[in-house]
Amino acid sequence: MIRLLAVLACTLLFAAPARAQDPPAQPQRIALWQNGAPGFESRRSIPEQAEAYWLKPVNDPSITYFPARPGRETGAAVLLMPGGAHEFLVITSEGNDAARWFNERGIAAFVLRYRLFRGKDSPYSFENARQDAERAVRTIRARAGAWKIDPHRIGVVGFSAGGELARHTLLSPPVAAPGKGDAIDKLSSRPDFGVLVFPGPLHGEEKITKDSPPLLMVATNDDQCCSQPIIDLLNAYRAAGASSEMHMYAAGGHAFNLGETTPLVSLRNWPARITDWMTDRGLLATWP
Repeated sequence: MIRLLAVLACTLLFAAPARAQDPPAQPQRIALWQNGAPGFESRRSIPEQAEAYWLKPVNDPSITYFPARPGRETGAAVLLMPGGAHEFLVITSEGNDAARWFNERGIAAFVLRYRLFRGKDSPYSFENARQDAERAVRTIRARAGAWKIDPHRIGVVGFSAGGELARHTLLSPPVAAPGKGDAIDKLSSRPDFGVLVFPGPLHGEEKITKDSPPLLMVATNDDQCCSQPIIDLLNAYRAAGASSEMHMYAAGGHAFNLGETTPLVSLRNWPARITDWMTDRGLLATWP
């Protein structure tokens, strides 16, 4: 009996690391509307162009699901909104690469391909991008059970122009769902938390209260476009008694992303603030 228990203990000891080293699951792209965006169905088949780090145009809005690393799942999820001045999407470093960073930390990630209202000859408005973002949050909630995600721990992470879209999704009243709506559109589109990474200045009507979603913000002081927005948000959150945290680094400019290419040590290490903050908020507790 003692020998049997010893064998079992050794089996469990060596099985756990093997599980943690399972390869990441393959990403899965999911259209937000089965027949294309309502009102723009005829544009669904217009192809995207991808080169180097960017992708454009987006005519069939979607999310690409990157599951958390097997054995490390926390139940938390993030919807990633890449930047690109609403002209293109920085789909690599602010999308797919960022998704894999979150996956390694047990967080499911979804990269949003949203419509670009500043693209050449674009028929879209910023409201269409907002519809895509809100539909994406609702879609993740609708399938949370199948994806083993806590429907109350779904956040948004936005970079630059994507930070503007994330800010609207977090803090502005939702826009009307396009078309006739369906069961997904009946769910809440409000994220449970947000991370804004050098977000641009574009924002809408906001009513910030003590119950506004917890917010983590980061930018550099020498970013002429995108340092002031997080200062304004911090002040608004403080006035309302809402939960917010801001990291303003001395230098580094714009688009330092997750610190992959910057020579600055502080910016190379800043992503650890995300996991620190999420841990302190209880967002990385194992679920269920």
